[in-house]
Amino acid sequence: MLDLDSDILLWINGHGNEWLDAMMWTISRSTTWIWLYALIVGCIIYRFRNWKTVLLIIAALGIAVGLSDWICSGVFKPLVCRLRPTHEPSIDPIRLVHGYVGGLYGFCSSHAANTMSVALLSGLLFRNKYITPVLVLYVVLNCYSRIYLGVHYPSDIIAGLLVGTLMAAGCYWALRRVLHADGEVARQGGS
Repeated sequence: MLDLDSDILLWINGHGNEWLDAMMWTISRSTTWIWLYALIVGCIIYRFRNWKTVLLIIAALGIAVGLSDWICSGVFKPLVCRLRPTHEPSIDPIRLVHGYVGGLYGFCSSHAANTMSVALLSGLLFRNKYITPVLVLYVVLNCYSRIYLGVHYPSDIIAGLLVGTLMAAGCYWALRRVLHADGEVARQGGS
């Protein structure tokens, strides 16, 4: 399993060029996605229109992302202590982009967890055939970019996706209970 993890990483990381380097570097940056975060907030405001509900949803998104990030960076990385591929001396040399090596430990991926928590919670809230593909693409591109840049093994990404899924699902469940108790679900036409 570990050999397959390394083989996939090295294959993706080793098949790069200057154009892909620039694209993956840009995709991996959080600031690149500000437009998407603004779109999500705009859709929340448009869809729900009640400021109390809007603030609860934005808080739920913040909690999902915050918990995802903390579980990955504050719990798993120091507990598991799995070196990132860029810090692992036994792996073939990783092709670095802009000299980027990331922090010392990589399991599990905070990028994967954070993007998944935003995308899944937003997708569950909107259930829209136009927004959902954009959210899926957002997660896929972010996760792929982390492997391409050589800072995460595929298993780091998978574990991060699981953390993000659990946090988004938990926050969605809690949010629905709060909104249902407040009567907001009935006003929005939900069950």
